[in-house]
Amino acid sequence: MKAAVLHEVGGIPRHEDFPDPVAGEGEVIINVKAVAVESVDKAIAAGTHYTSTNYLTHLPMIPAFDGIGALPDGTLVGFGNLSSPYGALAETAVVPRDSYVPIPDGIDPAVATVLGSAITGMSITTAAGFVPGETVLVQGATGVAGRLAVKVARLLGAGRIVATGRDDEQLREVLAIGADTVINTAVSDEALTQAYTDAKGDGYDVVVDYLWGRPTEILLRSLIPESFAFGKPTRVIQIGESAGTGLTLGGSSLRTSGVEIYGAAKGLGSQTMAEVYGQIVTWTRSGELTFDVEQVPLSDIETAWRRTDLKGRRLVVVP
Repeated sequence: MKAAVLHEVGGIPRHEDFPDPVAGEGEVIINVKAVAVESVDKAIAAGTHYTSTNYLTHLPMIPAFDGIGALPDGTLVGFGNLSSPYGALAETAVVPRDSYVPIPDGIDPAVATVLGSAITGMSITTAAGFVPGETVLVQGATGVAGRLAVKVARLLGAGRIVATGRDDEQLREVLAIGADTVINTAVSDEALTQAYTDAKGDGYDVVVDYLWGRPTEILLRSLIPESFAFGKPTRVIQIGESAGTGLTLGGSSLRTSGVEIYGAAKGLGSQTMAEVYGQIVTWTRSGELTFDVEQVPLSDIETAWRRTDLKGRRLVVVP
C-alpha cells in the first residue's frame, strides 16, 4: 500500500510503499478516507511531544493516530488505537474491533476529522458551566480549534465574545465569524495588559484557553482587583499550550480575583461526551456550524507537511 512514511525522528514523511497491515483475531481492516494532520501529529513525529516515545518505537513508521475510514461493508467510521509502526496516513489501517465508532449520516469524511476540534469549544459548558448571555474570551482564536470555539460560543448564546491572536488579518476574519472584540497579543506586556483590561467590560465569565504561556500569565495578572473588593468569578479552561507549556502564577492572581482554572476534560463522561457530540453533529448537518478544511492527496504529503499558510484551516489528507 501507499503511505506517508517517517524514516527518522524530526524528518518529513515521504509518500512511498509500505507493507500492508494484516488483521489478526479481533481486528478489522479499514479503508482510510480522510486524516487530519494536526500540530500534535507533527510534534510526535519531531519527538517533542510527551507521547512521542509511545509512537516512535519503530522506524520507519506511519504518522497520525486516528482518522476516518470505511469498514469492509462500507460503513463510515472514526478509528484509532493503531499499533506501531502503523498510523492513519495510509491507504489502509488495521484496528481492534472496539476502536472505531460510526460516523453519523450526512457528515463528509473530511469534515468528520475536525469534529473533535469543535468539541473542545463545548468545554465552556461541560467544564465551566456556561450560561447564555455570559462573556467568553477565546485565547488563540485564529487557529482551527479557536475559530470553532468562537462559532460554538456564539451558537450557545454568548452575550459577548472577545478573541485573541497574533495576526491582524486573521483577527479580522475572526470578527467576521462571530467575535465582538479582538486583541492582538503580539504587543508589549504593558500594552497587552491594558488591552485585556479595556476589552473585559463587566468581566470575563469564561476563558477558553488554547495558548497558556505568556498571554495567559498576563491575562491572569490583569484580573487582579485594584482594591480589596472581590473580583467577578472567571472560569479558565486550559486546553492548549501553543504559546508556552508553563506560566508563573502568583498567589495574588487567585486570592481575590475570582479566577478558577479547570482542565478541558472536567465534566466529561460517556453521557456528556455523547450529548456534546450530538450537538456538534446537529449544528453541522444544519449548516449552522461550518468547518474550514484544506484537502490534499496523500501523494502530496511531503509538501503538505511543511505548509505554514493554512491560517485557520485544517489540513486533511485524503488517500
